[in-house]
Amino acid sequence: MKSTYVLTVLMWIGFILHNQASAEVQDNWSELKETYFAGKNIESTQEIIKLSAPSRAESGAQVPFSFSIDYPMNANVYVKSVHILAGVNPIPVIGVFHFFPESGKAEISTRIRLEKDSYIHVVAETSDGKFYMNALPVRATGGCGGAVEGDEKEIRLTAGKIKFHVDENMAKDKIIKGTLLIKHPMYTGLQRDLMSQGFRPAFFINKAVIKYNSKKVMDADLFIGMSEDPNIQFNFIKNEAPGFIEVEIKDNEGGTFTKSAEL
Repeated sequence: MKSTYVLTVLMWIGFILHNQASAEVQDNWSELKETYFAGKNIESTQEIIKLSAPSRAESGAQVPFSFSIDYPMNANVYVKSVHILAGVNPIPVIGVFHFFPESGKAEISTRIRLEKDSYIHVVAETSDGKFYMNALPVRATGGCGGAVEGDEKEIRLTAGKIKFHVDENMAKDKIIKGTLLIKHPMYTGLQRDLMSQGFRPAFFINKAVIKYNSKKVMDADLFIGMSEDPNIQFNFIKNEAPGFIEVEIKDNEGGTFTKSAEL
């Protein structure tokens, strides 16, 4: 009798866990389209837009995410901008990345925040007026809220420090991979201070511009859906001439930080 009871309990636990695991991840595409792309004809495609993210993230505050757009990148036609959106986040737009022929390929790897299980949608707009979309589900929780610790004054003193790395060994058809690292807490305005129990005000990087030999190769508008200490991998075309990289970032409080170096 006891073994039957235990077996029944285990079956119910298994049933509940199965239903939780198989529950559909929230998809807000219809609302997102109406809000940000009303009247646009958007083609859904997995061929043009390739996405990568864990099906279940270890932390909603640090979700690895990348996109790669298979589309021409030349003076006549190129990917002009790419939106990353998560409808469950307080601000659905995570980032808008602007590209140029000098970018070589519209491709970004970074880390984002996700408040709860959701589809992440990526919408690419081309210079010839076409729109493409792809999405994938990710399970994650609590990425935009939660608690933060550490002395806020000390954290602000180091905010804005920039590092970047260029991997010339990864060159393909003169396309070079670069990595931009920004020291910044990226406060969302929804996080409680563990000491005071009050909310720390929103404080985040909202602009990142990278130039190579004075020409833009990436121009990003960023929001609170980007993770703490942003890490952004990008591409650019290297010319035969000596290379000079310039980085400028800005935050929502008007702060501006720059770094430049020869390759």
